[in-house]
Amino acid sequence: MSSLIKLELVRALRNRRFLFFSVIYPAILFLLIGGTADSHDKVAGTGLTVPTYMMVSMASFGALTAVLMGNSERIAKEREDGWVRQLRLTTLPGRGYVLAKTASAAVVSLPSIVIVFVVAAVVKDVRLDAWQWLALTGAIWAGSLVFAALGVALGYLAKGDAVRPIAMLTYFGLSILGGLWMPTTTFPGWLQDIADWVPTHAYAGLGRAIEQSQAPQGRDIAVLVVYFALFAGGAAWLYRKDTLKA
Repeated sequence: MSSLIKLELVRALRNRRFLFFSVIYPAILFLLIGGTADSHDKVAGTGLTVPTYMMVSMASFGALTAVLMGNSERIAKEREDGWVRQLRLTTLPGRGYVLAKTASAAVVSLPSIVIVFVVAAVVKDVRLDAWQWLALTGAIWAGSLVFAALGVALGYLAKGDAVRPIAMLTYFGLSILGGLWMPTTTFPGWLQDIADWVPTHAYAGLGRAIEQSQAPQGRDIAVLVVYFALFAGGAAWLYRKDTLKA
């Protein structure tokens, strides 16, 4: 499995378009959205400044891009090309393939998180304690595994070009509803009630709690655990279904 992880990393690092959108693009979005705001302006209902609030949003968005879009499209393409079928002829177990995909995506997502943090600290003078920077990185990185599982499920849900519109709708829907592009406090009341149960909202909530020197809310953790179980279970079921067709 380690060989497959290395291969996946090499392939990901050679894909310049993927690296741009997963590593560089979130930092650019941060500058476009949060860069024009005053460093002392606060987001209503959060107690956080706009740059600090958007830093977590864009770091989460970058990790989401790497693990969701990267996994879904690559898996669908590999199924279409017969690569997955070839791997099944080896001693690699199915869970090894899924773990290799998840691990390689997680490695690529780490730079996107760090770059957003560096840009926020240098350009917008965001200042946190050392333990907060470390905790933020760990929480956002670990939370991305929820969406890595979703990416695997989408990759087995459709083939080839058909997976792209499905993944894009899911990707943008989760980003917008979860408040990654704009605070959910600006939503109408009924939409805020829906956003509270969207996994990306709980995901960003982990980081914002840390920024306020608080422990993550139990509900956010519970929401992410439930979604991870659903996404991972769906991915496992779709993988077995695809195996029976092969």
